[in-house]
Amino acid sequence: MKLIKVNELPDTGVSHNSRIRKKVLVGNGELKGITNYSRATFPPGEKAAAHLHEDMAEVFTCESGCGEIRINDVGYVFAPGTTVMVEAGEVHEIINSGSSDLVVSYFGVLTD
Repeated sequence: MKLIKVNELPDTGVSHNSRIRKKVLVGNGELKGITNYSRATFPPGEKAAAHLHEDMAEVFTCESGCGEIRINDVGYVFAPGTTVMVEAGEVHEIINSGSSDLVVSYFGVLTD
C-alpha cells in the first residue's frame, strides 16, 4: 500500500521542458507495467514538444486550464474532463494555449 498526498510531493521538471513542473505519484518500477503516474503543471505558453515512445502508451487527463493536445499533427481541444489515450508510436505534443496554468494527470503503460 502506498498513500500519496500530492501537496507533499516535490516538484521536478519534465524531460521535454524543465519549465513544466510535475509531481510523480507512482514512479517507474513501483507498479508492474506502469512507467509513471504524474501530475504536470504547464505555465501559460509552455508545451511538451512533439515526441513519441516506441514501447509505451500514455493516458492524459486535463484537470484544469485549457490547451491543445496534438496527436500525429492533428490538434484537439484539451479542456477539463478530457482524457486522451496515445498509443505507442504516435507523435504527441501538449500546449498550454490558455492564460492560466494547464494541469494534466498522466500515466504511461509499457506495451512490450
